[in-house]
Amino acid sequence: MSIENIFLDRDGTIIQDMHYLKDPEKISLIPEAVQAMKEMSQQDRKIFIVTNQSGIGRKYFSNQDYFLIEKTLDKMLTDQGIKIQDSIFCPHQPEEQCSCRKPQTGMWEQLFAKHSLSSEYSIMVGDKKSDLDFGANCGFYASILVLTGKGRKTLAQLEIDENDSDWFEPQIEFPVSLIAAQNLLSAWQWIKKEAHDAF
Repeated sequence: MSIENIFLDRDGTIIQDMHYLKDPEKISLIPEAVQAMKEMSQQDRKIFIVTNQSGIGRKYFSNQDYFLIEKTLDKMLTDQGIKIQDSIFCPHQPEEQCSCRKPQTGMWEQLFAKHSLSSEYSIMVGDKKSDLDFGANCGFYASILVLTGKGRKTLAQLEIDENDSDWFEPQIEFPVSLIAAQNLLSAWQWIKKEAHDAF
């Protein structure tokens, strides 16, 4: 299986979840995520960031605040040799019932149209159930839950016992392949293994 497109949640997956982050100086990269994304970039995987930012809709911060965070984060990642293909966000509150807030597929539809992507060669990685469901709703090859950020809370929510392994396959029913991984680097190890095993 050739996994070409890796969709990443932002808060709790790439950076520490600071809860309605609006100050660029408070961006804190997760070290394992940096290492994973470096390797992804070196192996020409396309990295996309898809993030729910309801703090905009709640008036906790503005679009301008968000774009400053995005610009700062992009520079931090670029300085590490990481290339982000595209980054997209949903500004709406859950109550607005928009089509772009994960687990709805609006952000995928925008990126699909812009970049001519294929869902079966795509994977979603995040720390919340909405990330996993997003991957399933988009018809991705797999959804991966990282145990950084709110990942352990999500694991408990899904009634999955934690495992000390770098990654494991939870024994629950799910529409697509479901993996739990300690962090993004562990998730990347599974992605590489899956691609290797396909040949």
